[in-house]
Amino acid sequence: MKIKYLVKSFENLSNKELYRILKLRADVFVVEQQCIYQDLDDKDESSYHLMLLVDDKLAGYTRLLPAGISYPEPSIGRVIIGKPFRGLKLGRQLMEKSIQACQQQYHTSTIRIGAQLYLKNFYNSLGFVQEGQQYDEDGIPHIQMVRK
Repeated sequence: MKIKYLVKSFENLSNKELYRILKLRADVFVVEQQCIYQDLDDKDESSYHLMLLVDDKLAGYTRLLPAGISYPEPSIGRVIIGKPFRGLKLGRQLMEKSIQACQQQYHTSTIRIGAQLYLKNFYNSLGFVQEGQQYDEDGIPHIQMVRK
């Protein structure tokens, strides 16, 4: 299994890469989670996009947002491992690379995320701590978490 990570600005994504990212996001967030929401939210163009490739197939993805777009701090969002690649322990690796890339791109150690509640312990294990109360986002329980 050959694993590769790529981090690109929106402008540097190829048409093929952008298509694969949007397809993966739709496959997981819209179809699999049965959640109708506006994925194309005008935040992609100002973000970096981290792609996890396994044997040259898009296996995972995160969106790295600068401060002031979703939160006052930089953030990581749209965290995905594609269904065929789950169970391979890639989620932790994906988030560790995303934290490193976020720190490198935005020169900060503070990162905020909006996490699905059921993943709280996973994000705790990566240094994120819950801030505030649980909230509903598109019918799914979420919490805000910060890593300092």
